[in-house]
Amino acid sequence: MVEVRRIRPDEGPALRAVRIAALTDTPSAFGANLAETLALPDAAWATRAHRGAAGDEIATFFAVDDPGDPVPVGVVAGLRDSPADPVVELVSMWTAPSARAQGVARRLVAELLAWARSTPATTVRLWVTDGNAPAARLYAALGFQPTGERQPLPSDPALTESRMELHLVSWEERRCPTPPARP
Repeated sequence: MVEVRRIRPDEGPALRAVRIAALTDTPSAFGANLAETLALPDAAWATRAHRGAAGDEIATFFAVDDPGDPVPVGVVAGLRDSPADPVVELVSMWTAPSARAQGVARRLVAELLAWARSTPATTVRLWVTDGNAPAARLYAALGFQPTGERQPLPSDPALTESRMELHLVSWEERRCPTPPARP
């Protein structure tokens, strides 16, 4: 059974390994490229793992099939520019080929959305590469809507990506103990 959980602060090597696996498997799905990723020092991965393990500015989640395997079978991260930023950017979403069509991606995104809802965020946004129909279908099934924004894929400007977003219940509505009165 695949476990979906937040990254631990000491999992920099696992984060590096899953990111390399993702970029090797589907480079056109990411804004980063493999060469840049391979060039990052171990300290950068340690910092990313530490920052993604706690708090409400950055969160990274792993899907782990075998606790003894150093490479998770899935990953997703969410970023906010500041603690007060109402927008979470969903990034780095990937599942290994062996874990696809099993609900792992849906569980990863659901965990990220639960984290986003625990913060003052009101919107989750993402970019999906045009032509990546499985990813676009997943996000649409989870309630993400296209915004109409498009841009060149940073890692390969010959490709384009489209923005999707999901509006969460507002922070105030979540904090309100009773539903608002209806007119």
